Amino acid sequence: MPRRPVVHLAVPVDDLIAARGFHGQVPTLPEGRSTGHWVDWNLRSHQLVTHLVPVVPQPTGTSLVGHRRVPIPHFGLPLDEQRFHRFAGRLRAAGVRFDVESQLRFPDEPGKHGEQWTVFFRNPEGNALESKAFRAESMVFA
Repeated sequence: MPRRPVVHLAVPVDDLIAARGFHGQVPTLPEGRSTGHWVDWNLRSHQLVTHLVPVVPQPTGTSLVGHRRVPIPHFGLPLDEQRFHRFAGRLRAAGVRFDVESQLRFPDEPGKHGEQWTVFFRNPEGNALESKAFRAESMVFA
């Protein structure tokens, strides 16, 4: 029996061509099944689906994490540090605007919150994404 994706996440987009350009080229997600109304993406063995919605609602909430306000809702995957820095570099090279620039969060609290690199940005549809890398992977759920 094949391994199923761990998480299925569907997000609204108002332009499938822009979604393909971003998701397929910036984070370089492999494209899966698609129709004229949705596209499946392989987000490191998780299923991300971009669904065509004529008017994409724009969330405006933020929450305080450490000393920074971060967009809520958001989604993303933890990476190892090397992949995180390469990915942040690809985002910069692609001209992606950051809501929160790449930074080391909780540097003085490694045992409490877990030191972590983090960056917040949005895809062309305005969905907020976070990329992060814990210095100690054991802190992801600690």
